Amino acid sequence: MIQNRKELVSRLHSQLVFVYAGLYHETDLLDHAIDLLALMGLESGEQISWPEPFRNHWSEQDVVVITYGDTLEKHTQPHEGEHDKVLVEAPLRTLKGFLDAQMQGLINSVHILPFYPYSSDDGFSVINYMAVNDALGDWSDINAIAGSYRLMADLVINHCSSRSLWFENFLKGTGAGADYFFTASPDEDLSQVVRPRTSPLLKEVETSRGMQHVWCTFSHDQVDFDFRNIEVLKEFVKIIRCYLDAGVRIFRLDAIAFLWKVPGTSCLNLAQTHEIVRLLRSLIEHAVPDAIIITETNIPNRENLSYFGNANEAHCVYNFSLPPLLINTLLTGDCYYLKQWMMSMPPAQQGTTYFNFIASHDGIGLRPAEGLLTETEINTLVSTMQGFGGRVSMRALDDGLSKPYEINISLFDALQGTVDGPDKWNVERFVCAHAIMFALEGIPGVYIHSLFGTHNDYEKLKHTGHNRAINRHRWDVDALLSELDDPHSSHSKVFAQLKRLLSIRISQPAFHPNATQFTLHLGKQLFGFWRQSTDRKQSIFCIYNISQDVQVLDLGEINLVNLDQWQDLISQKVLENLQAEILIQPYQALWLSNTA
Repeated sequence: MIQNRKELVSRLHSQLVFVYAGLYHETDLLDHAIDLLALMGLESGEQISWPEPFRNHWSEQDVVVITYGDTLEKHTQPHEGEHDKVLVEAPLRTLKGFLDAQMQGLINSVHILPFYPYSSDDGFSVINYMAVNDALGDWSDINAIAGSYRLMADLVINHCSSRSLWFENFLKGTGAGADYFFTASPDEDLSQVVRPRTSPLLKEVETSRGMQHVWCTFSHDQVDFDFRNIEVLKEFVKIIRCYLDAGVRIFRLDAIAFLWKVPGTSCLNLAQTHEIVRLLRSLIEHAVPDAIIITETNIPNRENLSYFGNANEAHCVYNFSLPPLLINTLLTGDCYYLKQWMMSMPPAQQGTTYFNFIASHDGIGLRPAEGLLTETEINTLVSTMQGFGGRVSMRALDDGLSKPYEINISLFDALQGTVDGPDKWNVERFVCAHAIMFALEGIPGVYIHSLFGTHNDYEKLKHTGHNRAINRHRWDVDALLSELDDPHSSHSKVFAQLKRLLSIRISQPAFHPNATQFTLHLGKQLFGFWRQSTDRKQSIFCIYNISQDVQVLDLGEINLVNLDQWQDLISQKVLENLQAEILIQPYQALWLSNTA
């Protein structure tokens, strides 16, 4: 759809007026709107292409692998008398080689976690947004991955490293960055500020202008930007344009909920933050119509859903409530809470969808379980995970106390047993969890360590002292391939079964991210839902035994249309009698489809 460029200028101007009311004059904001278009490369010509509204940019073939750039490394073996291995190729090249050889045709998208120079937090404390960390490779390696896969990258927009040039200029009081950071007085009322950490919110620093207290939502090495200065917004538009030119097509807006600050409020999900998301979307989708935004908002479910807006903010939101609810289900053998949540989730509008995941580089967030699990259930979940070797990260409350914020553990170890302790069903339970996630409404995001069933990395945890390191193992790729070639290895068993599930998933129209979904009522030990393709030709009944005991399913209860032939896509067994009772083994998954 072609429209006059002035209409986009007018929209941007209105958005800027909403965000910067009282901070800039409306006339000046019109000039800033024109500047933003120029920075995004949209300054020329009177006519401009407008994105098609409510268009889905995805299909059932979309699967995202989530990984650090150096999760897979290729080393030389040390010679006699030598102790250290040496990298023989850039890790980004190793990653692409592995995905090309092992995942071809099963995934079409890759989320490379921050690949920029950084000072802490495994990349989320960015020193230079416009560079590739030379320990990973260079822009040609990013371009190569973007040429073969849909590339998702992090826009670490809330904060940057205290070792960045911008913050050094802030300390000196001159140059770009001198006025880019949010400061506050310790005497202001900051009691309502919501944070995911227990460290002091304000960091005292000596500057050329005297002592300043900079705002640090996450850590004192991660200093928060002051978006009240429109030049900060312009810097990020430049960064977005750079990433688009490098082939990035999915933008993960990291920690976006904390962006706009007003002392005396929670400083979370403020109206200005939502408007900035809408503004960035306006710019991105006009520059590259198939580029999309995903908001990373590890907050209670209702607040998370607000980032869809009216199909004019995020294209996708992380389904943060899924990991704690699904893990709780498999630990207790009771799907009550998962089912209640599923029934409460609104279908995503056309042009939006959920981003489903059950493991990530962080941990199992507990805030998204607030109001969905009882305190007793959460406490049981926490204690069970600690018994399985996990760690617990805390957040500060406004009364000076703290409470669990997230559980840090590899998903494979998290599912090694139930609330009664470890058992023999680790692989089956783990695969069942993914069979549920792969079939749900939305796009599945698979943490690369889940593909291999990686265990807790206690050595890295001890070395770094950071709880999240427990689930950020680095594999020597040759050692990994050796494990994957060993049919007796749990890594091999997990890898083979997840690849097979993915090969089935990506061929089913009923697994389109926006296909119809209804929750089934099959008791506490059988969890199920129904998916129907958008053309209504295919139905899939997804049914899972989430317990250690054999369960009986009465096929008559799920009303399979007897004019169709039904087959379990996973076992490939045809259902001969649609009124029969069938046995479902512990943690077995069924995908009953009327087409094969």
